[in-house]
Amino acid sequence: MIRKSNRYSKPRKSYEASRMKDENLLVEKYGLKNKKEIWKTIAKVNYFRKRAMALAKTPEEEQEVLFGKLRGLGLKVNTTADVLALTVEDLLNRRIPTILAKKGFASTVKAARQMVVHRRVMINDRFIKVPSYLVFVNEENQIKIKSSSPKATKKEEAPKSEQVQEVKEAQA
Repeated sequence: MIRKSNRYSKPRKSYEASRMKDENLLVEKYGLKNKKEIWKTIAKVNYFRKRAMALAKTPEEEQEVLFGKLRGLGLKVNTTADVLALTVEDLLNRRIPTILAKKGFASTVKAARQMVVHRRVMINDRFIKVPSYLVFVNEENQIKIKSSSPKATKKEEAPKSEQVQEVKEAQA
């Protein structure tokens, strides 16, 4: 088995009260499983920032490729300074559970996360099962929720009196 390297780095100070307080607020607001998800998002933001700094000295056309990708994610980016000003919350707002909760498919972000984990969310006829999936702007209108299983709907549709009769017939 090939061991994968971490896609994040832990904070240098394990018990820093102000950082922990901010992380707890983010976990609660975005329905995250644990703080590791925040650290992964921080690593992604840092990647975009480093990429923007590396492209700062290159021609506009090369910079525009990165800006186009970030605009496709729904981030308001026009210059290198905008990329450097990105925050963790900007990316957390583009995750699939947050989008589902904002669009009204789920009552809370945690409920939306559960829908994703249970494979009830589809984009472009593909099931999304990863809660950290970043939704592109053009995919927002293609989000579909899988209805409950057909067996469950048949039982729910039948009136209770018919279900009771079926049970009595089966016992007889």
